[in-house]
Amino acid sequence: MSRVLFAALLAAFMVAGCASSASSKVYPRHQAQRAWTVEYGKVAGVDAVTIEGERTYLGRVGGGYIGYEVGRAAVDGSGRGVAGAVGAVAGAVAGGAIEERVTRQDGLQITIDLDKGSTIAVVQADDQQFQVGEHVKVLRGHRGAARVAKI
Repeated sequence: MSRVLFAALLAAFMVAGCASSASSKVYPRHQAQRAWTVEYGKVAGVDAVTIEGERTYLGRVGGGYIGYEVGRAAVDGSGRGVAGAVGAVAGAVAGGAIEERVTRQDGLQITIDLDKGSTIAVVQADDQQFQVGEHVKVLRGHRGAARVAKI
């Protein structure tokens, strides 16, 4: 049973390591050392949203392995292989769902009337509060990335 416990802990660490951030203050490595265009505007609206979590192979593989081990441990004799296979499928489905839930974030959809006359909306993590009428800067980057930051 210690193999099952080890596998469960390993999968939990892998899923936790997959968590990424949509924060205006946290940048993925590939966005570092790149030029960002800066625009200014006024917040026209702020709405609470949920940023969907990630479903990577790590959650499915980790869950599948745990399910396999639990299924095999639960049955004695010739049915262990079938129980392991059923457990692996159920564990993979559950592992993917758990990973998505663990990496889900509260977010904000911030609508901004830009000084140049257009209106945009940016979704990012709910790690800063913005007020309607507040002047902000919008950072536009590589491949359509955008962030709203306080001035």
